[in-house]
Amino acid sequence: MVEKTKKTAKATTGKVKESPSKEKKPKTVAKPAEKKALPKKPVEKKIEAKPAVEKLPVQEQKPAEKKIIKKESNSLTKGFLAFDKWDTKSIIIIDAGLKNYLNINPIIVPRTQGRLIEKQFWKSDKPIIERLMNKMMVSGHRGKKHVRTSHHQTGKSAKIYKLTKEAFEIIEKRTNKNPVEVLVRAIEKGSPKEGIATIEYGGVRYPKSVDLAPQRRIDLALRWMTQGAHAASASGKNKKFIQDTLAEEIIATMQGDQSKSTCIQKKIELERQAAASR
Repeated sequence: MVEKTKKTAKATTGKVKESPSKEKKPKTVAKPAEKKALPKKPVEKKIEAKPAVEKLPVQEQKPAEKKIIKKESNSLTKGFLAFDKWDTKSIIIIDAGLKNYLNINPIIVPRTQGRLIEKQFWKSDKPIIERLMNKMMVSGHRGKKHVRTSHHQTGKSAKIYKLTKEAFEIIEKRTNKNPVEVLVRAIEKGSPKEGIATIEYGGVRYPKSVDLAPQRRIDLALRWMTQGAHAASASGKNKKFIQDTLAEEIIATMQGDQSKSTCIQKKIELERQAAASR
């Protein structure tokens, strides 16, 4: 009976009442959060400080110049004097070609004893006074032949040191100049600029004019001066001491005196032959 009553109730109404828990609620759309306007900060006025020193415009600014430091070949020679007498700092080498090959750094005893031979161009670092002394020991050597002996000067470095120092004192008395500077001027004046090289072509040899290297120019000038000094001391009735003839040869070469200087005579002869074989 209960079931029948339920069916009749459904038939009469035609709708089933839904439970209150199952009722659908309307959907609510979430609104975007409104941005709160922040309070504006008071603008602070910037006070630009003027620089103490006004900067130059970009175009006028010059790049920083690099300082060039010249390295001396021997730092131990600072403050020394040549032969403990003559200063060489004020000497200026005029010939630009010989500037890097004439070492005029002062040294009390110009005797390096082969300490610079390990380098390739070791002659450039050797003092020019020592090179003159070495040429004095073998002044009779011409080409591949030993024409004249140097007598007691051969291999005697102490004796050559004394003779060279006395020759420089004679130069100072006669010229009233620094003898080291006189030697440099004599080398510049007596060194040839052109020479001769022998060329063989087709079994025939003929000379050809060539420009001499700076090192070769210095070697020839020193060789000719020492040969002229020894030849003058060993010839004639009135023989002179070697220090006197060496001083006379250096002074005559510096002055360019062809009649008195053997070095100038040989230089002119070599350059004349080179001009003829151009």
